[in-house]
Amino acid sequence: MVALPREVAPGRWRASAGRCYEDFTVGDIYEHRPGRTISEADNTWFTLLTMNQHPLHFDAAYAVQSEFGRMVVNSCLTLSIVAGMSVADVSQKAIANLGWTDIKLPAPVFVGDTIYAESEVLAKRESASRPTQGIVTVRTTGRKADGTVFMTYERTVLVPKRGHGVED
Repeated sequence: MVALPREVAPGRWRASAGRCYEDFTVGDIYEHRPGRTISEADNTWFTLLTMNQHPLHFDAAYAVQSEFGRMVVNSCLTLSIVAGMSVADVSQKAIANLGWTDIKLPAPVFVGDTIYAESEVLAKRESASRPTQGIVTVRTTGRKADGTVFMTYERTVLVPKRGHGVED
């Protein structure tokens, strides 16, 4: 049985097993939980796995001399974690990601920071070429536990209409 989304306050939603096109309402905000505390191992392994050679991410002696005074978590890692946090609410049933735009990184994330995310539905429309599907655009915001916004981006996904998903 698929879990239904749970409204935690008017217009605010918490974790679900995905949404069909009809389940999205422009203006709704989905709180993605649980949060995630970033470890040094997370940052080091991701940085090396992706062949990012910037020492700010894995060389503590280098990083201590930088303006940050310590290692900075790889922003591609935080993007991946925030996107993953949003899947249950935004793209669990998606057919495809259609685009990512306006990725902004206003603050650094450091090892030990706990991050959270939420997505606001900005727009939705029926697909002109696929009558059983719709297109939804969200703005996702990543925040540290202290409320500092460290990331925002917009994402557009193609989702099935009710009764036309893989699990239907």
